Amino acid sequence: MRSRRDDYSESTRSALVRSAVRLFTERGYAGTSLDEIAKNARVTKGALYHHFSGKQAVFEAAFDEVESDVKGRLEKILTGSQPPWDRAMSGLREFIQICLDPAYQRLALHEAPVVMGWQRWREAEDRYSFGLIKQALQDLIDAGEVLAVPVEVTSRLLFGALVNAATEIAGSADPRQVGAQIEDVIVSLLNQVRRTES
Repeated sequence: MRSRRDDYSESTRSALVRSAVRLFTERGYAGTSLDEIAKNARVTKGALYHHFSGKQAVFEAAFDEVESDVKGRLEKILTGSQPPWDRAMSGLREFIQICLDPAYQRLALHEAPVVMGWQRWREAEDRYSFGLIKQALQDLIDAGEVLAVPVEVTSRLLFGALVNAATEIAGSADPRQVGAQIEDVIVSLLNQVRRTES
């Protein structure tokens, strides 16, 4: 049974992470101080240091929060009851919607590669996103929806395309239009390996 102290500690940490997500989204990593994060969470800086070793640790917790939410949203679609092709298309549309979210754009795409370093950021992206793409592709192959392409290589190519698509959407003056164009292109590419009824 959890103690009241454990509950308080967890709620303090959650408040700090929510505060960090909001401030890093609005001001970026360089423009946000630990004092501001603690003040916005209505806790002391000492409480912040009880949970985190420093600013990068706070950022990584905020990044994990954003990416965990994204993974949860996509997993719900990709493990749903629709046929595999419909699940994949719904997952693609949801991902494009996610790319319009300012927190995802700022933390996951713009700030994380710099703050965490490219290698650690890529490992994190693999953990959160790559496995979902690989499983969705395997489901399509198993269902006979697409040709038996090499799963690892094809998943890597799709993953790279989606990461670049997310960056294009985030940096665009008209993210919705670019998102719609990207959806059309990726669906067209997937249709190239889709099985047709003979």
